[in-house]
Amino acid sequence: MAGLPLLPGYSFRDPTITKFHLPHQFDLRNGYHYPCPVNIGIGNRPLDTEGIAHFSSADPIRFNPSLTYGRVKEYPVSRFIPHFALYDKKCLAFRAFFKQSVFESPLEHERVRHVNIIYFLEDDTITVMEPEVKNSGIKQGRLVRRNRIPKTALGDFWHWKDFNIGIDVAMYGIVYHIADCDIFTKEYLQSQGIELNDPEEMPSDPHILDRQLKIKPHGHKTKLANDRMRQFLEYDGKVLRFFAVWDDRDSEYGELRPYIIHYYLADDTVEIQEVYKKNEGRDPFPLLLRKMKLPREWKDIPVDLPSAEEAIVYYTPKDFLVGETIYILGRRFLICDTDSFTRKYFKEVFNITQRYAIDVSEKIPPPPAAPVPPYLGFGSPEDSMQSCLTVTIPQPPKKDTVRYVANVSKYLRYEAVMDWVHPEDKDRKFVFSYSLSDCSITISEIPQKNSGFMEGTYLRSTRIPKPGTNMDDPEYYTPADLYIGALVVVFTQRFIITGADLFVYHYMETNPEMFPQNVIDNICNYMIQMGHLKEDATNHRKTLGEEEECKKNFVC
Repeated sequence: MAGLPLLPGYSFRDPTITKFHLPHQFDLRNGYHYPCPVNIGIGNRPLDTEGIAHFSSADPIRFNPSLTYGRVKEYPVSRFIPHFALYDKKCLAFRAFFKQSVFESPLEHERVRHVNIIYFLEDDTITVMEPEVKNSGIKQGRLVRRNRIPKTALGDFWHWKDFNIGIDVAMYGIVYHIADCDIFTKEYLQSQGIELNDPEEMPSDPHILDRQLKIKPHGHKTKLANDRMRQFLEYDGKVLRFFAVWDDRDSEYGELRPYIIHYYLADDTVEIQEVYKKNEGRDPFPLLLRKMKLPREWKDIPVDLPSAEEAIVYYTPKDFLVGETIYILGRRFLICDTDSFTRKYFKEVFNITQRYAIDVSEKIPPPPAAPVPPYLGFGSPEDSMQSCLTVTIPQPPKKDTVRYVANVSKYLRYEAVMDWVHPEDKDRKFVFSYSLSDCSITISEIPQKNSGFMEGTYLRSTRIPKPGTNMDDPEYYTPADLYIGALVVVFTQRFIITGADLFVYHYMETNPEMFPQNVIDNICNYMIQMGHLKEDATNHRKTLGEEEECKKNFVC
């Protein structure tokens, strides 16, 4: 019977079928709807696709490609979700406006009313809502109830594909101009391939603007809750201390004077304390300003001060920052430093880090050095300098104690003759004794028979300056200047060194950095000639012989 054509007389109704309801598509689990697979048809009758007649068998070897090429990856079948469940509670929102004419009114001609056009995607219905505006005088709310709105007289309805920004939409005789939409609407329309126009600004209602201009704003000043007792109990004994200076150098006889500013947190009062130095010569007034609430503008204080105290602006702790300049009763103070408690208070209470201390001390230039008077010739230049350094009792010049202890009783002796001019001085001989402890020279004359000169000390221990040096800072003779054949001028008297002691040579060997090489060679040759260095002379001859032999071999 299933193969009979659908013609009158060929269709038969099964009298055993009495149920024609559709199977349900959702199951309710824990308050949520879950789609269920549909395996039965109308009236719980099995579907034809579930019957054995629709089962087709095939040769697995011939028709199953997975056995030859491998198993194909199977993707899970997406669950079927109905249209009304997929777009449930998803709406497209457009911001629009329309103009309503006002008749028989000399004050206004039209009203601009803002509306929201909401399009429900689950069933393609539309509603128009007007937001509430206070004191508008118009009944607002839902202007068009939710339903499918006809677009033309032919029965076409408005669809979301017909909406865009900047177009006019006619609904039941009212033309709405769409100016903008929300973010979800933009994303949805762009994902469907619709290019949106640029958003427009919503015009304002002239009646509402006119009323807002006429209404005067009502201001109310709320008094701050100022609990004096609580402030006193919490901050009693806590004082902020600031170090400041008053720069009064612009006026005549002005100066930079230091002060200490105390800010009492218990009652918000300020006290300025004087800072005195020893022997300053000022009257001992302890305070420049006694404890009081400090106003910012002290010239604008009203006459009725007790009653108008709230109108005065006073200094607060935030005004006292390091590096800032404040004016206290006409005086300019620079905050240059604070104590540790004040820095900690600003950091914990105001979250403000005070800057480092500012150095405002005046840089006094050092006094010019006193000129050294010229040497007068009495005593040594060092003694004359000590009389200039001390006024009352001159102190002796300081000596090098370390050098004195290390070289006490050590002398370098040289034999000398006088560079004579008169024939009677030709045979006179002298001994120069150079003291290594104080760098002085003693000259003694060697006795000669029938010379007519008294032997003994010719010059006592004295530091001998070199000729041609500055007498205020002279340069004295040293052991490096004393060698065989050296000319020594002793206070205009000329002497020639003719000999030296063996200790001089040993001292030069011990301290070669104090003598030039030519002086050391000069003394060494003299000692070899005198026969004092026999071993050195033998070694010297051997060295000369080896050098001559090498030269001969080289020539050959």
